[in-house]
Amino acid sequence: MNVTFRIRRFNPEDPTKQRPYFQEFTLSEVEANDRVLELLHRIKWEQDGTLTLRRACAHGICGSDAMRINGVNRLACKVLAREFIDGDKPVKIQIEPILGLPVLKDLVVDMEPFFDNYKRVMPFFINDSALPANGRERLQTQEDREKFDDTTKCILCACCTTSCPSYWTNGEYVGPAAIVQAHRFIFDTRDEGAKERLDVLSQPNGVWRCRTIYNCTPACPRDIQVTRAIGEVKLAIRNGSTEGIITEVASHSRAGSG
Repeated sequence: MNVTFRIRRFNPEDPTKQRPYFQEFTLSEVEANDRVLELLHRIKWEQDGTLTLRRACAHGICGSDAMRINGVNRLACKVLAREFIDGDKPVKIQIEPILGLPVLKDLVVDMEPFFDNYKRVMPFFINDSALPANGRERLQTQEDREKFDDTTKCILCACCTTSCPSYWTNGEYVGPAAIVQAHRFIFDTRDEGAKERLDVLSQPNGVWRCRTIYNCTPACPRDIQVTRAIGEVKLAIRNGSTEGIITEVASHSRAGSG
């Protein structure tokens, strides 16, 4: 089948095209199971070598090829051409860079503001206590591990953060991804930095900037329950403790799904 791509282009080094514009490319002999990333490679290799995009593993692990595909934040390596087939209608796919971050060129954005917010929540293990008697590791029950299991899956692709209208309007907001990373450590019983992280997230540009719009959860390519994690952090700040938060949120979820 033929597929037409409408790609948002921007080249700051081209004095004749200082403003973003859309350019169309048509590919023939496209298979239904071809990935969008592969098709973008074909455009770059066969039609326009100046097309610029970011990618690394191409297997949904690194998160580097996040982009807006038909208006939705996705990883290009995980999206198949068949998703856009609608009967006999021409297959068209629009590609744009993710929103809320400066565009460097074409589909490549500057990730530094995103990672600056990520660093603010201290996304690393904090525990200065002496090691247990075994001298090797701090043990944890399976029940305690399950409290933050979901948020360990984040690959920092920025899909959730750059789908958030609150982040679009205020880049100082730490954003969903940073809160997810904080959640992973706040609810880890072995970590001792929960208070410091909750202090950071209780600031005006912390979790309270979230308006619970729910754009972030469907945007996550790892199916993390982002909005739920943000809600659990809000409750921890309100209660001054992480104790019982997971159980409280779970009970609310069950009640709401009945």
